[in-house]
Amino acid sequence: MPLFDSLYNFAGWLTGSDPEAEDLVQETYLKAWKGFPSFQPGTNFRAWIFRILRNTFLTSRCGLQAMRTVPLEDDDEEAAAQSPTMDTPESILLGHSGQAAVQAALQKLPVIFREVLVLCHVEEMSYQEISQTVSIPVGTVMSRLHRARRAMRRELQQTQGGSTHD
Repeated sequence: MPLFDSLYNFAGWLTGSDPEAEDLVQETYLKAWKGFPSFQPGTNFRAWIFRILRNTFLTSRCGLQAMRTVPLEDDDEEAAAQSPTMDTPESILLGHSGQAAVQAALQKLPVIFREVLVLCHVEEMSYQEISQTVSIPVGTVMSRLHRARRAMRRELQQTQGGSTHD
């Protein structure tokens, strides 16, 4: 089955549960098989099947419960105030000894942030592929990644007992 490991991994990050991830992937393949005549040859199959998984998740019971309202913030002042020597989410993630803390921090993120972060850093999708997968503009992908990284940084710093820069 094409992309099984990647789909299962993404489903696991979305649902937070192995049994739910298994069900989600199974349902995704079923929907993809039934809807394959609608797939347009020459387009991005990976983005197409990940979009099916994501949409299936969002319409499921666990997906609807996981959706949360995300407050809009003015990121311009904060981005301008950050120094180039400040810890990045990546350096915090690499320096953090407990993978459980990273997973817990990811699970605290709203789904719209978690999905772009996982697709970018775990599945190594380009911004364009993420845009196609979640049906949002590339600029929105970049904005959500920025916010997701900032939220991860804040959560991991709190977990480590450090101070935040916000």
